[in-house]
Amino acid sequence: MSEDSRMTFRVAGGNGMQSKGRTGGFSIFRNPPCVWPESMSGQPGAPVRVHVIDSDPHLRGVVAQELMGDTRTVVSGQAGSLRDGRRLLRDEPCDVLLVDMHLEDGLGLELISQARALRPPAEVVVLSRLDSDDDAMRAFDLGAAGFVVKDSWFVSFVQAVLQVANGGASVTPSVSRRLLLQLGRGRAATELGLSPGQVVRIKLSERELEVLKMIASGLTSVEIGQRLAISCTTVNSHVKNMYQKLHVKSRAQAVSCASSWGLI
Repeated sequence: MSEDSRMTFRVAGGNGMQSKGRTGGFSIFRNPPCVWPESMSGQPGAPVRVHVIDSDPHLRGVVAQELMGDTRTVVSGQAGSLRDGRRLLRDEPCDVLLVDMHLEDGLGLELISQARALRPPAEVVVLSRLDSDDDAMRAFDLGAAGFVVKDSWFVSFVQAVLQVANGGASVTPSVSRRLLLQLGRGRAATELGLSPGQVVRIKLSERELEVLKMIASGLTSVEIGQRLAISCTTVNSHVKNMYQKLHVKSRAQAVSCASSWGLI
């Protein structure tokens, strides 16, 4: 973003010119977050430094272009492999690390511990092609502050960087919703003296559980219908209801949840 696309204000009036060390003012940007207080990390004169590590050169270019187009962020380094990412972390300081979950020569998650050791103040946001709760939890357990699905409609790399650089978290909305729902089910289960799996088992009908077990065994809707003597449309209706109760979007996610909760 060019300098003339930003307007700077002071709450108590003034000529709108930004001065170092002043507090209480804010800037207006064209891209979100649009209103940016001077007290936050990531100012045009002192942008958040970001390392971008991803095996896809096209995606690296897209991310870098977005970050360099905003005066609050700057790309301090790029790498396309786990090996080069380690070297970059060792040689160049950064405030935020954007790293792909699956690099060509290993898991990007391995860089989280290295970032903790070499750049303790730096925050890590994991990028993923998969909308996976398990991958998100692995990243958070290792110390990541964000998990962003690359092709999410809501993704903003600038916003993700600024959020974590200022003590927040950045999680793709669909992932955060499911994780919150799982947390809520866990609390409800504790109050009832039940496991999360038992709560879900109560919510699922016997037919839905039956269909779920057949899905886990690899059967298609047509094959399930033939075994249960019901139409394929009825099977798909059961699957749809099951998705809603499990808060998932695919058969793979349904099987993963059911397996982790001991339903199958």
